[in-house]
Amino acid sequence: MRHISFGTSGWRGILCEDFTFDNVRTVTQAIADHLRASGEAAKGVVIGCDTRFMGRRFAEATAEVLTGAGIKAFLCTRDLPTPVISFEILRRGAAGGINFTASHNPSEYNGIKFSPAWGGAALPETTRDIEQRANQMLGEVCYSELSLAEAARQGLLEAIDPREQYLADLERKIDFDAIRQIGKLALNPLYGTARGYLDQPLKKRNISYVIINDYLDPYFGGQPPEPSEAHIPDFISLVKDDPTIRLGLATDGDADRFGILDADGSYIEPNYIIALLLDYLLRVRKMTGGVARSVATSHFVDAVAKKHGVPVFETPVGFKYIGDLITQDKIVIGGEESAGLTIKGHVPEKDGILACFLVAEMVAREGKTVRELLERMYGEVGRFVTRRANLRLSSELEEGYRQKVAAVPKELAGTRVIDVITVDGVKLLLADGAWLLFRKSGTEPVVRLYGEASSEARLGEVMEAGKRFIVG
Repeated sequence: MRHISFGTSGWRGILCEDFTFDNVRTVTQAIADHLRASGEAAKGVVIGCDTRFMGRRFAEATAEVLTGAGIKAFLCTRDLPTPVISFEILRRGAAGGINFTASHNPSEYNGIKFSPAWGGAALPETTRDIEQRANQMLGEVCYSELSLAEAARQGLLEAIDPREQYLADLERKIDFDAIRQIGKLALNPLYGTARGYLDQPLKKRNISYVIINDYLDPYFGGQPPEPSEAHIPDFISLVKDDPTIRLGLATDGDADRFGILDADGSYIEPNYIIALLLDYLLRVRKMTGGVARSVATSHFVDAVAKKHGVPVFETPVGFKYIGDLITQDKIVIGGEESAGLTIKGHVPEKDGILACFLVAEMVAREGKTVRELLERMYGEVGRFVTRRANLRLSSELEEGYRQKVAAVPKELAGTRVIDVITVDGVKLLLADGAWLLFRKSGTEPVVRLYGEASSEARLGEVMEAGKRFIVG
């Protein structure tokens, strides 16, 4: 029996191997026990799923276990975006939410993401308690269940669809009147949960758009449902080939990540989008507060923050830490290089739908392409070029990895190391403003190598030096 382990965003596994109905029921019972111990159970739990195989059935099984434990289940009637579950937890004042999603992972994966009453992904102290409870029960029948019909009869089950409430809230936060002036948009929900969310506000206002991949496909067209450059060639071709399209907006499988294409079809790195939106929110919208970014996210964000005189909060990887800062009302925007962001006054969870429409509003109100906005910002704060690579380790290198990164070099890529940050992995700051982050995967013999410099040539030198440092 495999150990249940929650990662940066829940427990994930391969369907039929470790992600089974027995294990799902056990984890659900552990969540129920956690909620009863914390005194939150009486508020009920929102249950949802994305478009993966058996998602709906897993959600129903969870409702059966929760109601068997006497906890009310608010069961969503269709697949829905992760940020919508966060929104509904807060709107209802629920004890939390259980979401069946593996986000951008390939179709053979599924996962459970638990969000407590504050609406963000559970923090480590919460997931540790749930893990411990679940692992103590693995292999045992540790739960009782009510049929859905009986749960409904007892008032412990309520079917819900929070789409209209979420969209109404979104329309109060986005200037769709400005977006109407932009011209034609291209949309790509990647066969996922943003169907009916990306297009509905535009359709309502007769804003011109074209949409692809807007039907349910558990295989996600044969690609991981991730709106990164490598996985959306059809979308890039669509935007490139149609000169009337001003902007391409894409979301991942559960709509918590975003992908942006400029008018010429070029893919814009999420790092750059976060920095541009920070400037836009402070300068144009006149919002107040700091910015949060993960340790792996571009210092372009820091340069924009310095320009405006606002603080930067550097967090470990995992959006829950940024969500916590949103809840504390410390930041205007928080983002991760992996294409997640949210803003002040919104849910403490990454929201790809919000991100897409914010970019559209920014482009419309500024009257410039994303590339033009980038070049203007580079002229004000300097140029930043970022990259990520995966280094696969031999068993010998993996065994000695911890010792190696503990021996911090005084110099890297011909430049002095001026600081070392260990908030998550080992991050080396260089005297010329470049940096390099080594972050070991928790599930495979891989080191994730993140780097940034002021030019492609310099970044190449930094990344190569990082590879040599690890593998020799």
